[in-house]
Amino acid sequence: MGGRPLTALNIVAFPVHTLDHAILTEILRGAADKAKEAGVTIVGGHSIDDKKPKFGMAVTGLVHPDRVLTNAGARPGDRLILTKPIGVGILTTSIKRDLLAPEEIARVTRVMATLNRKAAEIMAGFDVHACTDVTGFGLMGHSLEMARGSRVNITIYRDKVPFLPRVRELAELGAVPGGTKNNHAHVEPFVSFPEQLDQIGRWMLCDAVTSGGLLIAVDASQAERLLEALVAAGVEAAMIGDVTGPGEGRIVVV
Repeated sequence: MGGRPLTALNIVAFPVHTLDHAILTEILRGAADKAKEAGVTIVGGHSIDDKKPKFGMAVTGLVHPDRVLTNAGARPGDRLILTKPIGVGILTTSIKRDLLAPEEIARVTRVMATLNRKAAEIMAGFDVHACTDVTGFGLMGHSLEMARGSRVNITIYRDKVPFLPRVRELAELGAVPGGTKNNHAHVEPFVSFPEQLDQIGRWMLCDAVTSGGLLIAVDASQAERLLEALVAAGVEAAMIGDVTGPGEGRIVVV
């Protein structure tokens, strides 16, 4: 949204009597490493004993009120850039089923552990009209939120959408999380999928993502330059769609 994070509080729920405390140590160590990378100071936290481990952060930062980027500012003619590949939900479900090799686990972990800081800093130099992260609601869900909030229609080019390796193969083996199927059921009334796209392909586009990339709506005259700048900086970005005009908030997949 254009903000600069400054401080964070750790929020921890952990089963202190059933899990090794070393696990909690590693969770907090990983969080501290990412906070440091983001330029954030951890100033404290809260913890409770709970049956299932949960962790998050409450983050405080700064943004000029006239420069807040929301998911509701996309304009007809904008182009859409995605800054991380999708398929994370299918791959993490595959981890639980022992379907991934160690290098594949490392690959999806790197995607999830990569901050959006670099992409956010680069896009600040361009005429960006709207932005959202792509997380639990998946690419289609967050695109739909942008379309509705901006009162526009959106076209997504499925052959341009970047996927992690083996996503289709693993989905065909049944490693499709419930959240992904729920996403599809939610967006289906508002998304026009091509008839030739099978159910697996539709689920893939709706896959629930953990720590996904940014979906950026940028002025068409600057889209190629923004994409080039992102790729040059090592961001796995791709041009995946267009804002086609004013509308009631629908998505067409072609």
